[in-house]
Amino acid sequence: MKPDRIERDIVIAAPIERVWKVLTAPEHVGVWFGQGQPVEIDLRPGGTMVLDHGIHGIFPTKIVTVEEPHRVSYRWASAHPGEPATEENSTLVEFTLSTEGDKTRLVVVETGFASLEIPPEREATAGYDSHTAGWLEVTGNLARYAEQL
Repeated sequence: MKPDRIERDIVIAAPIERVWKVLTAPEHVGVWFGQGQPVEIDLRPGGTMVLDHGIHGIFPTKIVTVEEPHRVSYRWASAHPGEPATEENSTLVEFTLSTEGDKTRLVVVETGFASLEIPPEREATAGYDSHTAGWLEVTGNLARYAEQL
């Protein structure tokens, strides 16, 4: 059976409102997940967030949930650069935030790998193992960035 779920849990030394902005504001997303440039975001269920992942491609994600400041999720077709994310070609990425004193706990869960068809040439950047390592790096980038703002 193929693995399906990646989960990362990190406590960030920043208030929940700041972490929410880092997760959802165009000027911040491109810094911790992207090429440093503001990203296009229509922050509403059904809206699109366009992630520029450099040499790996540009990904128009589909926003699923927005519950400020506690939860945001989107579908990401990481095996199909340039294609809009659908339930058939993407994984679901969910960010959940909770307050812990003056800090914020961020839990990132990505699911849907077991049923995803990934072209062999994209496995190294879009597969379960790649994303498992990737979320470790990305959540660290996000935490450092949020703490420095």
